[in-house]
Amino acid sequence: MPNYSGKWRLPTVMQAEGAGTWPKPPLGVPSAVWAWGNGNYGALGLGNTTSYSSPVQVGALTDWAIVVSGTTGLAVKNDRTLWSWGSNGNGELGNGNTTNTSSPVQVGALTTWATVGGNETWSAAIKSDGTLWTWGNNYSGQLGLGNTTYYSSPVQVGALTDWSEVACGVKNLLAIKTDGTIWACGRNTYGELGDGSTTDRSSPVQIGALTTWSKITCTGRFAMALKTDGTIWGWGRNDSGGLGQGNTTDYSSPVQVGALTTWSKVRAGSDSGGAGWTMAIKTDGTLWCWGRNNYGQLGVGNKDANSSPVQVGALTTWSKIAPVQKSSYALKTDGTLWSWADGGDGQLGLGNTTSYSSPKQVGALTTWGALPIAASGISQMALIPV
Repeated sequence: MPNYSGKWRLPTVMQAEGAGTWPKPPLGVPSAVWAWGNGNYGALGLGNTTSYSSPVQVGALTDWAIVVSGTTGLAVKNDRTLWSWGSNGNGELGNGNTTNTSSPVQVGALTTWATVGGNETWSAAIKSDGTLWTWGNNYSGQLGLGNTTYYSSPVQVGALTDWSEVACGVKNLLAIKTDGTIWACGRNTYGELGDGSTTDRSSPVQIGALTTWSKITCTGRFAMALKTDGTIWGWGRNDSGGLGQGNTTDYSSPVQVGALTTWSKVRAGSDSGGAGWTMAIKTDGTLWCWGRNNYGQLGVGNKDANSSPVQVGALTTWSKIAPVQKSSYALKTDGTLWSWADGGDGQLGLGNTTSYSSPKQVGALTTWGALPIAASGISQMALIPV
């Protein structure tokens, strides 16, 4: 896989702009977007509604930096323009209407977008000035605007300029500020906001008082987060053991997964009913999963749920993960892409519609660079550096 260690990276949103005394660095390695799976609503961005069981390149452009997949596709280019395509019934494409589109269309004309997230019917993004913006479905107040009004164009959440990361659940939002605090809003039926209650919030509320949160991930009914000390924490719905507590009890405040301090990545996923599972990587490169497993999404060769972390094989070469509705995806350090679980819509990218309970390599390429930073549904995308 090409070595891009000398190229500009985006350490944090605030560092991207700096003092303005040097040209803006690209957001990431220049890449092509590839898509596969269910093409309904134009979700694959290929100009049609056809489904594909093997990866197909989206257009000919190779300047993409970030991609989010689902029935709605969202992406940021290296010039910091924002693009969208697919389902738009709630205004989730952000282009001021509710019309579906099967090819990428630019959202406004701004060149200040730094990162983006989404979950089927609504979207969120952070600009390079640290401001947070949301649009689309707002049934539970997940847009954080103090109301439940839907918006078909991006609207700023408050006036703060210190947001650094955002994650979108089905109807709830989590975000981290540059001071390491976590904030949440939206639906809270199972305690998925983590504020110790089950009360919905239409404006962001802080989760506890800690300033040591580094990564967040949320899905239909629960959330997981990583602290700077290498510990993993979770909260919300736990009926399938997705919180990794060895039980199926719901929690409305963060609880630690075991006592280890060697976790480096964590991602939460759920099926259409909200039952979920979690994927995580340790600092030694091993892959671990827990929670719902009815399609084999834990990758351990069976369909038995596990409420505590179980290792996927014995390899120490896993680098990135993405649990997506009924299926799981991971990258290895050698640049290969792997997938498993439900393949009914061709979403595993294996050229068929077969399901697997153990990891299977997607093609033979060793140049995969990034999985979606957020994903949902049965339409998948990934980046290949060029």
